[in-house]
Amino acid sequence: EAECAYILFVIAIFWLTEALPLSVTALLPGLMFPMFGIMPSKEVASAYFKDFHLLLIGVICLATSIEKWNLHKRIALRMVMMVGVNPAWLSLGFMSSTAFLSMWLSNTSTAAMVMPIVEAVAQQVISAEAEVEATQMTYFSGSTNQALEIDESLNGQEANERKEKTKPVPGALLMVHFIVEQNSGTNSGNKYRTKKDHMMCKLMCLCIAYSSTIGGLTTITGTSTNLIFAEHFNTRYPDCRCINFGSWFIMSFPAAIIILLLSWIWLQWLFLGFNFKEMFQCGKPPTAKQKACAAFIKQEYQKLGPIRYQEIVTLVLFIVMALLWFSRDPGFVSGWSALFSEYPGFATDSTVALLIGLLFFLIPAKRLTKTTPTGETVAFDYSPLITWKEFQSFMPWDIAILVGGGFALADGCEESGLSKWIGNKLSPLGSLPVWLIILISCLLVTSLTEVASNPATITLLLPILSPLAEAIHVNPLYILLPSTLCTSFAFLLPVANPPNAIVFSYGHLKVIDMVKAGLGVNIVGVAVVMLGMFTWIVPMFDLYTYPSWAPPISNETTP
Repeated sequence: EAECAYILFVIAIFWLTEALPLSVTALLPGLMFPMFGIMPSKEVASAYFKDFHLLLIGVICLATSIEKWNLHKRIALRMVMMVGVNPAWLSLGFMSSTAFLSMWLSNTSTAAMVMPIVEAVAQQVISAEAEVEATQMTYFSGSTNQALEIDESLNGQEANERKEKTKPVPGALLMVHFIVEQNSGTNSGNKYRTKKDHMMCKLMCLCIAYSSTIGGLTTITGTSTNLIFAEHFNTRYPDCRCINFGSWFIMSFPAAIIILLLSWIWLQWLFLGFNFKEMFQCGKPPTAKQKACAAFIKQEYQKLGPIRYQEIVTLVLFIVMALLWFSRDPGFVSGWSALFSEYPGFATDSTVALLIGLLFFLIPAKRLTKTTPTGETVAFDYSPLITWKEFQSFMPWDIAILVGGGFALADGCEESGLSKWIGNKLSPLGSLPVWLIILISCLLVTSLTEVASNPATITLLLPILSPLAEAIHVNPLYILLPSTLCTSFAFLLPVANPPNAIVFSYGHLKVIDMVKAGLGVNIVGVAVVMLGMFTWIVPMFDLYTYPSWAPPISNETTP
């Protein structure tokens, strides 16, 4: 126990400080467990590749095809076009599309993909307002002095350096000059025309960062923390087959929707104010800014052209994968897994992911033949929807190794008896109300994940929280589910989460902006998770009952 506790402490320090890359630290159990006599090297090595990794491979095949053929961009732009260009609804449209994409793609790649679109839309809105004001200035006064004043305020040069500009400037040229200077970014003091423009840019950035994280909560494949939990839970409690894609979606989707809407309201109020008259402008024509913004989004969508064969095939395979995941074992009815009743539990979500993933390497990306103008049929070279090289560039091998290290660490804690010892030491917590224990664990996880990576946090805490639940005779899901969901609530700092860092790099935000906004979203997230754990999630997993698939309580301490 002492040796395993020492290894756990060393790995925790390395993960928290990131003195070594996270994936390199995850290899330490393979080195230290055999040296300290905890587990033989062969057993440790087998923990580094589990069912999780097969599921990850299939999902990354889908993500590779989606991004290669720009299906993600088409989905994002189409959803924004549906909600309109009012700033409030525009931000909600971007949040919805980002959250939807994040359900199937990684949070980081989703944020990286959507942010350039958001930045272009924001700059288009600012430029449109500049165009309107410049046109109004030219209309009311076309004098030399007005043109010269605007020109001086833009580039700050001395008047004697531009005497040639003292003649009247046509309104069109003045407008173009104003917009070019506004977009050039050479003068940081004039980066935003008004405070409202700056606030809108901040709002859009944080909407993307937070919605990409919130969307990942919804599916078991949406973020690595969900997958780590599922593999840990199914390994520790093999008799419980209640955690699968369908049950997770039904459990987390309502929570994600509520968190997304409340976060939108909070961010809207914090940066732009929640003006109901402006939001619900019935019959009021759109402003020049909104028209320009809508035109830009429509233009970007039209650049994609009509939907292509590759996008259609990818979309069909995506839908088939989701349907197979949902229908495998939905819980309220028998799923297709019942067809293999002779082998219960053999087919998992990774089986579906691998099946669909394999098809991406088999289905041709182009027609194999082509008819020339002379009527001759010419054979094309065969190329699949994705290649192995493209898959490798998308595959997060660092996450795969990190998760494997977490599994090895959990196996070592179980093998050495450390997990049981920790559970016995924590058993006095059973005197506290269950809701308080859940709240403490949620707050602990939410605080820790701000300074450590999400996968490292959940990997470190799962081997501790599982024996805690067993020791106080509480359904393990009662503590593990909210803790897993709260691990994703890294909203406070740019370094806490890759999506945060991506939006922060655009230069619109200060750290204090993210702290203020993230604190509110954190509170919303924890409150909604607590609400779910005592309402709709209870009957799904019978949380008030200590299950038969969990180990019986033992008060004996392992020597």
